[in-house]
Amino acid sequence: MASMKTTSENKFTKEKLHKFLFGSKEREGFIKMFVIYALLICIGFIYIYPLLIMVSKSFMNLDDLLDSSINWIPSTFNISNYMQAAKSMNFWKSLLQSIIIAGVPTLCNVISCSLAGYGLARFDFRGKKLCLAIIILTFVLPTQITMIPTYVMYSNMGILGTLWAFILPALLGQGINAPIFILIFYQFFKQVPKVLIEAAQIDGAGYFKSFVRISLPSAVPAFITVTLFSFVWYWNESYLTELYVHGVMTDSGWTTLVIQLKNFATNFNSYAQTAASGATNLNESISMAGTVISVIPLLIMYFILQKYFVESIDRTGITGE
Repeated sequence: MASMKTTSENKFTKEKLHKFLFGSKEREGFIKMFVIYALLICIGFIYIYPLLIMVSKSFMNLDDLLDSSINWIPSTFNISNYMQAAKSMNFWKSLLQSIIIAGVPTLCNVISCSLAGYGLARFDFRGKKLCLAIIILTFVLPTQITMIPTYVMYSNMGILGTLWAFILPALLGQGINAPIFILIFYQFFKQVPKVLIEAAQIDGAGYFKSFVRISLPSAVPAFITVTLFSFVWYWNESYLTELYVHGVMTDSGWTTLVIQLKNFATNFNSYAQTAASGATNLNESISMAGTVISVIPLLIMYFILQKYFVESIDRTGITGE
């Protein structure tokens, strides 16, 4: 009896150990969860490490930079680095113009791409597959190929150096990365049950009213996703902004934080030469401070919208007919 009891206890212990390590139908095993979390921590560290270095360096003074014993925590937190970087970048004006340059085309992008995606998803017409193929082709086609013809066309239209260089393409569904946004809306609107659209049409709703009352509320996740990505892409786009809006030949007065950061050394030297600036010589800490204040607005936006963004991704599993 004692040997049978010992055998059953060993078996019970082995089963518990096996479930703990490899899991069961009800719960994940320790090995799988350990591997997942280890990978997430490693990937997160790869992304966070440069940010930590950047923030740490931005608070250091010149002595801390030259002192090899100081790696992470500066001897004194030098706030003047941020003040000098902000003044040289004309921070508040650049921030306001960055929001306008990224926000207005994003709004136009969302409107035009949602209408295009809805039309492709809800209507069958001759050449529909060709339209989808062209949309995919325009996304695959590198921007550098069309850059010079587009610049000449904008010059002939007289919209170079104005915000219309971004607004007009966005209104026509040709904004930055607009093809992928059209495909996102196309996929979402295909998932809306057709019976809801048919019921609305029976009640007297037209195509546009059905879009506004039925399809649009169902595609809220798509709108959040497209708005966030479009805003970030417009915000980070420095080359096209400098070419079309900021002005290569003449300064239009439009600028962004990314452009100011790109020309940070030149702007800081101009700022340091003023008699009343009291600026120090440009060093790594001031450059890092400029990078931090150019990234902060996007980080704030992400922390505010991350809940809605994650919910929008979770809701992509909605199914329809």
